[in-house]
Amino acid sequence: MDLRDQLKRHRKNHRLIFSGLVGLLLVLTGVFYFLQRGRDLPAALVTNQVLLFVLWYVNVILILAVLFVLLRNVFKLVIERRHRLLGSTFKSKLVATYVGLSLIPVLLLFAIATGLLQGSIDRWFSTPLGPALERGNAVAQALYDRIEQTGLQKARRVLREIAGIDLEQTAERPRLTRRLQELRAEEELALLAVYEGTDFVHAVLDSQSGLTDLPEPGRDFLQEAATKGTAVRVDLPPGRGGRIVLTAVASPAPAVQDGQEAPPPVLVVTGSLVDPDLAEQRDSLVQDFQTFRQLEVQKDDLRSSHVLIFLMVTLLILLASSWVGLYLARRVTVPIQALAEGTKRISGGDLSHRVDVEADDELGILVDSFNRMTAEMETSKVQLERSNRELAAVLANVAAGVISADPEGRIFLCNDAALKMLHQGEDEVVGRLADEAWPDPERTKLAALLRPGGDASSGRASQELHLRLGGDLKTFEAKVTALIGTGGAVQGRVLVLEDLSELIQAQQLAAWNEAARRIAHEIKNPLTPIRLAAERLLHKHRQGDPGLGPAIENGVEIIVREVVNLQGMVDEFSRYARMPRPRPTRVDLGRLVNDTLSLYRNLKPGVEVEARVEPGMTEVWLDGEQIRRALINLLDNAVEATEAPGQVTVAADRNPADGTGVRLRISDTGRGIPSAARDKLFLPYFSTKGRGTGLGLAIVHRIVTDHQGTIQVEDNRPQGTVFTLELPG
Repeated sequence: MDLRDQLKRHRKNHRLIFSGLVGLLLVLTGVFYFLQRGRDLPAALVTNQVLLFVLWYVNVILILAVLFVLLRNVFKLVIERRHRLLGSTFKSKLVATYVGLSLIPVLLLFAIATGLLQGSIDRWFSTPLGPALERGNAVAQALYDRIEQTGLQKARRVLREIAGIDLEQTAERPRLTRRLQELRAEEELALLAVYEGTDFVHAVLDSQSGLTDLPEPGRDFLQEAATKGTAVRVDLPPGRGGRIVLTAVASPAPAVQDGQEAPPPVLVVTGSLVDPDLAEQRDSLVQDFQTFRQLEVQKDDLRSSHVLIFLMVTLLILLASSWVGLYLARRVTVPIQALAEGTKRISGGDLSHRVDVEADDELGILVDSFNRMTAEMETSKVQLERSNRELAAVLANVAAGVISADPEGRIFLCNDAALKMLHQGEDEVVGRLADEAWPDPERTKLAALLRPGGDASSGRASQELHLRLGGDLKTFEAKVTALIGTGGAVQGRVLVLEDLSELIQAQQLAAWNEAARRIAHEIKNPLTPIRLAAERLLHKHRQGDPGLGPAIENGVEIIVREVVNLQGMVDEFSRYARMPRPRPTRVDLGRLVNDTLSLYRNLKPGVEVEARVEPGMTEVWLDGEQIRRALINLLDNAVEATEAPGQVTVAADRNPADGTGVRLRISDTGRGIPSAARDKLFLPYFSTKGRGTGLGLAIVHRIVTDHQGTIQVEDNRPQGTVFTLELPG
């Protein structure tokens, strides 16, 4: 494992990082200590310097750590905003707000504190304080110098006074003692001692000085005096407080011959006591001056340390503000991010996903609501899938064709029954717009029903369509239902197709059966009078009745009349049965309607006949004669059913379903048609009037059907009937 891998492995080992920083501190502190000792500084000053270095090091490390954490948080915020992570903008704004709110007072406090510190340090080392301490130290030092000079002078006098005394003779010792006592008393000394070299000879003490023992000057002190001629030392006196100033003077070295050893010089040591209070004040003054000088040397280090402390506190406050901002932002953004992730998972179809975050505020309520909504959606999805399976099974087995389209008319469902009816495959219909799926002239009639804005744009519509598919003419009942959303907008349409071809064939067969029965019945009616007339004539002939002649005339008249009626009935049925196929030509529909209505104007007093023809109906492709005959049959019924005052109206316009066909509406204000009779209204020989052949409406239905159109009957509001003919034009 190389160094890079090891660093990656241990980069989050906080204990190792802390140990490394402490070790580095120890190493740097040791190096700094030896560098300071090499400058011959006082021990107290070296200690202070080392302590300041440690404080400076700790401050710098803490500042770097705080800066690293602060910049790391800022860098993470910048990266999140660049990647447009959810909640990054809100988090940045919240952190910026907290840092901004704390930055202004913190920077102001930092500036004020730094200024106060700078002023305080400058005042500490200002001009009046420094010279005062320096002058006080000089005075104290001058006092000690004066005592030392006086002591040296007194020691020289004593040395001169005892120069004539032989120190080696024992007999001279009393004399020496007396003389030393006299000189000590004259010079007011606390101590007066005589040494030969470093060897003690004699000493006298002031009995009133409070000294309990002879002060020991020390061998190094005596050697210094013997070598340099004089020596001075301030020491602690035994048995009392204060200080004793020891001064030593050596006698000049005598001349000696070559090869002889020089005798040791005579040393006179004097001791002058300093008052304890004065000594203490002097020591305090000297100590204060030395401390001041040390502080003055360390002034820049102190200022830097305090500024670093203030800077560290400032950064700690900023770090705390940013951390609080990040904490509060996470309290908001973490649930939001979890909700966004949950929304993405749910939109991908994973309805089993639940958001699991700790939140006990309004966001917690939102998370709980989201989870409940997801659970309900999952339940609804299961139910919907079950319903879809059931619906698919129903659509697969239902005989009717079912086609579903979106609001734009794009087909997304077409069951097998509809595909079979339309002779198409699923790929030709599903996923296409209705106009694309049914572009041919026949199927485009279905496309018109699914276009936006069609008849079923706001509800339901039903229409009978005649389509020629696969060479066969098929009749369908098309029912269109618009799916209306909560806002009233159309969400789609459902088209249901029912193939009426076999039903119509069965109805036609039944109609022909009914027609045959009615024809037989109608034929029996004239045959009965004919039979009775013939039997009556035969009876009179056999009896030789003289009234045979008038009977023959009367019977022939009856037979001829009934035969004529029978012939008219056969002719009417023959015309219905042999009705020719339509031959469309260009027809001026407005003129045709007006010409037909002219036959009925003023026909029945109090009944007004009116035409309403839309402009532009001058060139319509129809069989004019057949349409005229259909209009005549409908107008005959309308005028007959309408009592004065009443109105019969014929309206002609373009079919709004496709914009190309023709729509004729014949309405009246008559007595209307019972609902029970509408299903049989167009059957041959069916009549609600109790008279006539009952072929009028059957002929109208035949003409409309041959034109591949539809005819519908409905009530006219508030009274009457409306016949609607929809024809291709």
